[in-house]
Amino acid sequence: MAKAKGPVYVVAFRRRREKATNYAKRLALVKSEMPRMVVRSSNKQVLVQFVAFEPAGDKVLASVASEKLKKFKWAPRRNLPTAYLAGYYAGLLGKKAGVKEFVLDIGLVSSVVGGLPFAAQMGAVDAGLASPHGEGIVDAERMKGAHIEAFAKSLPDAEYRKKFSSYIKEGFDPKEFTKLFEKAREAIKKEV
Repeated sequence: MAKAKGPVYVVAFRRRREKATNYAKRLALVKSEMPRMVVRSSNKQVLVQFVAFEPAGDKVLASVASEKLKKFKWAPRRNLPTAYLAGYYAGLLGKKAGVKEFVLDIGLVSSVVGGLPFAAQMGAVDAGLASPHGEGIVDAERMKGAHIEAFAKSLPDAEYRKKFSSYIKEGFDPKEFTKLFEKAREAIKKEV
């Protein structure tokens, strides 16, 4: 019997070649039949969305970009407290949209204990949604920004003004980080 001539390899889907989608992970998440909490971060902000699978295409049920936290007197950056607050806000909005439970979709990001996606997940869980998660995956004090506050207080004044200049410009005092975090969390709770 003669062998078939021609290429034997299979070209992967474009989004897989671009390292944009892991289809095996996505299929597993879709098979759960629960909405996904999609957490993505850029260099400056965090995006949290609740997405439901539909045959015609995914449907976004609730979405919060960290920039929306400015109206709660929070200076958003790409850090754990911002991820938590964005997750909390998205969780409250998702609850209004009928989401009761979800699975976390971190995309192609490596899962690291104490990472941004897990802080956002804890925010949504604290908002009253159910999700499978491990206990102690994110330190509660770090989620509130206690480590940032301690660092700000440990610096001499000149160094403090240099390192936290963008916060100071916005009228946000990093030396009061945990208190401002609690105020923002309460403001979010009152609005939604």
